[in-house]
Amino acid sequence: MTARFIRRDFLRSTALLAAAAFGVPLYAQQKKDDKPQSDPLETLEEYVPKGPLKQASARFIVNRLGIEKAVAVAKRIGLHGIDLLDPPEWDIINAAGLTVTMGRVPGHGGIAKGWNNPENHPLLIEVYSRWIPVAAEKKVPNLIFFSGNRNALTDEEGLNNCAKGLKQIAALAEKHNVTLCMELLGKDHKDYQADHTAWGAELCKRIGSERVKLLYDIYHLQRSEGDLINNIRQYKDFIAHYHTAGNPGRKDIDGTQEIYYPAVVKAILETGFTGYLAHEFTPLNGMESLRRAVQICDVRLEKSV
Repeated sequence: MTARFIRRDFLRSTALLAAAAFGVPLYAQQKKDDKPQSDPLETLEEYVPKGPLKQASARFIVNRLGIEKAVAVAKRIGLHGIDLLDPPEWDIINAAGLTVTMGRVPGHGGIAKGWNNPENHPLLIEVYSRWIPVAAEKKVPNLIFFSGNRNALTDEEGLNNCAKGLKQIAALAEKHNVTLCMELLGKDHKDYQADHTAWGAELCKRIGSERVKLLYDIYHLQRSEGDLINNIRQYKDFIAHYHTAGNPGRKDIDGTQEIYYPAVVKAILETGFTGYLAHEFTPLNGMESLRRAVQICDVRLEKSV
């Protein structure tokens, strides 16, 4: 499916008559609550992606359905794996033939207590030194980490502190071919330091390792800085992973929100990206919303003549 046809189908989904004609769920008319739904697997239409992008779901699918049913849903709609899983879940995903596309590690400190505070370094170094080899053994390609909140630190102080700590585990990550990914967040996480792509890219430069990269959260960065496509192109060498969600509301990524995902995905593919894009939104229509997100992001680049 070309970007041109994805765009046409995407725009049709915003119109009621067209949605009815094409069988597209009317997401804008769904109830605005997040109560768990049964999401029976037998009613979920299968989808086989045609494009090159490797898509995944964040762990909301596990929280909502349980891990066994989440695996079944992932397979039915063509996902490569599931994001943000904890070590006890890694073997289950591997056994199902899927990938833990982004791992979490116990005791990493959380979003607020990250690498920008030297007081956290001893614990963080111990934790990641323990789990990087395990991730490699379990074929988990990426582990998430966080800058931490500013707490009155300047950008320069935060960069220096993060670099000093992360340099102590970068060689271990390189040895085991595990990429450490700092998530770039935005206004939903007040005072978080890594809220702009340029700051994260500068950190990667200072560390100088192919195994310390960025998790580019499209929703968060739309809110904190915008200019998504230009930033994706400019900082492509530092981005190892992507997250999606619709803005406003962190809901479905369809035509009810302001980010036009087919164009964003096209830009990502044009950078030569071969990693994973994971959907991390609150679905308005259960697993049908997730299936629809996979379809929207299933973009193929047109071949030049």
